Amino acid sequence: MKTFDHIILGTGQASGTLLGKLIPSEDSIAVIEGNKVGGSCVNYGCTPTKTLVASAKAIHTARRGDFYGFSTGDIIVDYDRVRERMNKIRNGSSEGLEKMMNDAENVTLYKGWGEFTGPKSIQVGDEEIKGDKIYINTGTRPFAPPVDGLNDVPWVDSAGLLDLKEQPKHLVILGGGYIGVEFSQIFRRFGSRVTLIQSGGQLMPREDEDIAKAIQSFLEEEGIEILLDADAKSVSGDEYRVTITLKGEQEITGDTLLVATGRRPNSDRINLSAAGIETNEEGYIEVDDYCRTGVDGVFAVGDVNGEGAFTHTSVNDAEIVLDYLNGDNRSISKRNTIYGLFTDPPLGRVGMSEKEAVAAGKKVLKATKPMSKISRAKEMGETNGFAKLLVDADTDLILGASVLGPGGDEIINMFAAIMHSNIPCHEYRKVVLVHPTVSELMPWILDGLEPV
Repeated sequence: MKTFDHIILGTGQASGTLLGKLIPSEDSIAVIEGNKVGGSCVNYGCTPTKTLVASAKAIHTARRGDFYGFSTGDIIVDYDRVRERMNKIRNGSSEGLEKMMNDAENVTLYKGWGEFTGPKSIQVGDEEIKGDKIYINTGTRPFAPPVDGLNDVPWVDSAGLLDLKEQPKHLVILGGGYIGVEFSQIFRRFGSRVTLIQSGGQLMPREDEDIAKAIQSFLEEEGIEILLDADAKSVSGDEYRVTITLKGEQEITGDTLLVATGRRPNSDRINLSAAGIETNEEGYIEVDDYCRTGVDGVFAVGDVNGEGAFTHTSVNDAEIVLDYLNGDNRSISKRNTIYGLFTDPPLGRVGMSEKEAVAAGKKVLKATKPMSKISRAKEMGETNGFAKLLVDADTDLILGASVLGPGGDEIINMFAAIMHSNIPCHEYRKVVLVHPTVSELMPWILDGLEPV
């Protein structure tokens, strides 16, 4: 049985960060991957979808030529070329990571699904290997709800949608979370008819109501049909037509059904019981503040530990583990929640939402500013959305920020740095920022703080 200094199970974004530090150490490393190298972000998540977002925005902007003072004539979407551009970028990222591993003399890449046979041993194919330290990075997979008839019709998840060679004529999306919302705008801008079905009364239920309503408004303005409080009762159809029957007997028929109703951890596929590793009720591997499982020398990083569902938290998990191994003190509890929704305009969010801050008993001060009042947004012709800042009245520190508008996904990083550094708001208010920009107005928003 071969023994390695390190075994990495899965090749999501945390693995690339681990390898970047472990390869130069010259320790022996085994990497196990049962699917495509790079994980969901590179192959089915951030990389391909944000490539599509860029194509969709360019198409949308061209259609608005009259607003900006030019004429383009008929806009014809070449879906084959859109997909070609997407595949070139995502395949390049996956192939680059695989090449890095193959080129490293101290890395052995195993293609296959690994399963624990003991606390420090893993079976992959016909071979059993041991590791002094093991890093579980097996991610998550799409979850299909228990809807009558769903398993009898050809539906797609986000990965399957990206792999379709023909553009849907009518895309029906089951699930009004972040994935469903992003894809709804992308394919509507490509020219598909889109119907978005959400079981609850609000899109993206973890967001504040004002944010969700603003996003719903501009999606509907673009022609996306949004059905709220719409519970799917049954699904029927064939490879050409799929019909969802909602409670109340309303029927929605399209040629493509995207199921985007959440994800589940891949912890159930690696025989954790053989290693004595515990999971919680949802199947996420239980870890401490340093991504350690209950087995000494075994870490769980990325989406599978339930401590974040983003590429940046996965990368940070790897950095936490590396710092722990080298005596430093990064930890999960020291990071603020931060993420983006990549609609157009995008949403950037950090820290607490308004409802979270109120529920936590904070003495909350709030200020908002619509993008329609910001000169740079008006100059760009992108006035949908608003910025909202939440401040702790007792400490003068920012509790959370939401920026829905042009550059919101970038601007939010400024607030992450402010919060991490514990900069009081009265000091941030003194900062001079570049004019004309959207971000220059962020300190000025503080002048409108009022109690919630």
